[in-house]
Amino acid sequence: MEQNLSQYKIFYEVAKTGNISKAAKDLYISQPAISKAISKLEDSLDTVLFTRNSRGVLLTEEGRILFEHTRRAFEELHNGEAELKRARQFHMGHIHIGVSNTLCRYIMISYLKDFIVRYPHVKITIDSQSTTHTMSMLEQQKIDLGLVAEPRPQKNLVFIPLMEIEDIFAASPAYLDNLRLREGKDVDVFQAGNIMLLDHANVTRRYIDDYMTANRICANNLLEVTTMDLLIEFARIGLGIGSVIKEFVKEDLQSGRLVQVELGTPIRKRTVGFAYFSNRLSSTLNMFLDFCRRSPLPEDPGAPRAP
Repeated sequence: MEQNLSQYKIFYEVAKTGNISKAAKDLYISQPAISKAISKLEDSLDTVLFTRNSRGVLLTEEGRILFEHTRRAFEELHNGEAELKRARQFHMGHIHIGVSNTLCRYIMISYLKDFIVRYPHVKITIDSQSTTHTMSMLEQQKIDLGLVAEPRPQKNLVFIPLMEIEDIFAASPAYLDNLRLREGKDVDVFQAGNIMLLDHANVTRRYIDDYMTANRICANNLLEVTTMDLLIEFARIGLGIGSVIKEFVKEDLQSGRLVQVELGTPIRKRTVGFAYFSNRLSSTLNMFLDFCRRSPLPEDPGAPRAP
């Protein structure tokens, strides 16, 4: 568009009112300024847009064609402004989040529960998927935010740490007692026991595999489980020794429902947090992150939550 938007605004107001003095009053500018702007627009378009009479001005055929286009354009601008105003008034917006089933269940829900109460008009989309997939979607700009274990540094990637998690092996007391009764008290639980790990698609599984390889731990009887929730339940009922996240079974360990298997070398802790790209930080995402900074996690994220 070669012409100044203000000239079209003046043309629109004059055409709508049919009177230069009325348009000047509505726009808070002088009548000579109105006439000059119309003349410049007509000259630049090489078209006569108005004819003058004693009552005011009338649109020419060319002027009517232009008016229909400017009318639709300014109505769309008005609608856009109204939508923005409504979005600000009701804190509307959209956040697209990627998170694994485990981190969603034990961490994300704690934040979302209170955020939704405070901002009920924000649309939230959750992609429940592996951490690897979440990072891939972040990089492809398909999601706004990921809840992940601390990723490798990247340009514009911001990581906000939320908590440390510790991977451990745990089993029910009955399972360990029966294993030692059957195999002897000095049994190597990893060689004789049923070791339960997440499947290979999970980042945690690869982390545990690296630990076991580095520490020459070999599992002869391996059971792969698709979710952390199932893995914890299987450990609770005595199916085997599960690789679980300590913070998510804190209550089980305190009550004695599960027992932590001692390791010669503890598994190094990991940091979990929010990841996003700073050059794609929307006002709604910024609002969500500010809310989360003011709303720390409960001391026991694995504890049952009130409905």
